[in-house]
Amino acid sequence: MRCPFCKATRDRVLDSRTSHNGGTVRRRRQCLNCKRRFTTYERVEMAPRMVVKSDNRHELFSREKILRGIAKACEKRNIPIGKIEETVDRVEAEIFGRYEHEVPSAVIGEVVTEALKNLDQVAFVRFASVYLRFKDISEFEKTIANLARKDAPHAKDK
Repeated sequence: MRCPFCKATRDRVLDSRTSHNGGTVRRRRQCLNCKRRFTTYERVEMAPRMVVKSDNRHELFSREKILRGIAKACEKRNIPIGKIEETVDRVEAEIFGRYEHEVPSAVIGEVVTEALKNLDQVAFVRFASVYLRFKDISEFEKTIANLARKDAPHAKDK
């Protein structure tokens, strides 16, 4: 592995951990040249999926695009990057489990929306407002009211 700081190619692995679903290995490394530490992630490379956009254009599935969208929705929400990565892992696993070659972009949006609903309600509303193209404040109000209604039984348990 090439050191991101000094570009040397010799390092040692300090720690290795698998993700909760076993699909990703996180390695903490130390460069033998500059002694700085860095983290790498390894995951199984799956056959590429094509995303079918609403106008029937096709583009390559991008895990990074999902990560950027979820990270943007979670901005300033004090959600650890590890939780965001786990959410992206779950989204990717669900999509790859359901579709072998082509996946409609609407399905990706639905899966991300559901995942965010379980991660953080504010992030969910932020993402939903873009994904569902809210036109005015009443659409925010409806979404929040539905979220509060679905969450109400849990509030009584506390």
